[in-house]
Amino acid sequence: MITARIPIRTHILTEKDDIVDVVKKYTGDIVEPGDIVTVAESVVAITQGRAILPETVRPGFLAKILCRFPGKDGSLATPHAMQLAIQETGTLQILLGVVAAAAGRLVGRRGDFYRVAGHHLALIDDVAGTMYPFEKHIVLGPKDPQQVVDRIRDAIGAGAVIVDVNDTGNVDILAVSKGVDTGGLTRDLADNPFGNDDQQTPIVILKMAD
Repeated sequence: MITARIPIRTHILTEKDDIVDVVKKYTGDIVEPGDIVTVAESVVAITQGRAILPETVRPGFLAKILCRFPGKDGSLATPHAMQLAIQETGTLQILLGVVAAAAGRLVGRRGDFYRVAGHHLALIDDVAGTMYPFEKHIVLGPKDPQQVVDRIRDAIGAGAVIVDVNDTGNVDILAVSKGVDTGGLTRDLADNPFGNDDQQTPIVILKMAD
């Protein structure tokens, strides 16, 4: 049972930071064994160098065509984001996802594109609106999130989770370290306690009852 949530303010994180070192630095005096440290997936990706300015991406013909099919509010609705998705996954897998999506819509089912092309593509934030100076970047999903949470756990001696939460209450748990019970996490994070604007709180410690 969670007894408290403690948002942790950090400096502005960049690709020059190691997310494990950051977590250890800012939580070391607060976190205790049995606690859970949750980290926003976007800052993990940023520290991995996965925040990309659109003007550095050269969309190909296929990206320019395929980006017309997602809804205008979708994360792959621009040629630049779609080009990065193609580079991440491969042309064939993207095309298979498009075919699956078209077939799914015929029977009133949505989400088949990501089920086939890869769920990691749903983590792409197209001009993410995240904290300065990355508000105009495309932010890809983090690489090897399981390895990251395992390293965090080894560094701080407490549970670690990488999570994608938005302001509409959607909670997507990307990776958890060994021993973390995810049963209540979706409920406890649904109101998005992370702060990506002036708050600069991409880490939240969940204090657990003994």
